[in-house]
Amino acid sequence: MDKYQWLLLLHILAAFCFLSGIVVAGTLHGLAMRRDRPSDIALLLGMVRPAVVLIGIGSVGTLAFGLWLAHYVGYGFGEAWVIAAIVLWFVSGALSGPGGKEMRKARELAEKLAAEGDQPNKALSAAVADRRALLLNYLSAASVVAILVLMVFKPGAP
Repeated sequence: MDKYQWLLLLHILAAFCFLSGIVVAGTLHGLAMRRDRPSDIALLLGMVRPAVVLIGIGSVGTLAFGLWLAHYVGYGFGEAWVIAAIVLWFVSGALSGPGGKEMRKARELAEKLAAEGDQPNKALSAAVADRRALLLNYLSAASVVAILVLMVFKPGAP
């Protein structure tokens, strides 16, 4: 394999980590929203933490290998699709941070309630289904999908 193939492989592997982490985190959160017992919610939201690590590694790897690959192939960093992808990468991170903090608070509340009797709680249900956090996380995921579309189609590229 030559350098191009290695860079492409690493970029795609990082993108796979990024996207699969998002899917796993979203699925676990969706399952947690359908549970009543704090111990179940705490377990599901606790399993999101490894997915967040995968998202972080994939996010940084995707950007780093993507920029290296673009430079190696000869795309300019000033091309519209490259700029758009970088902007969307930052947007994704900026949106997911606050949404993730709200979900961490929900997990911590679930852990506390599980230790105090493990009875359903309206405040916990509201925290897990927080509309603002959901919106931020959905918009973050949509940004990542938009990046994927840009990478596949490279609009305006020669």
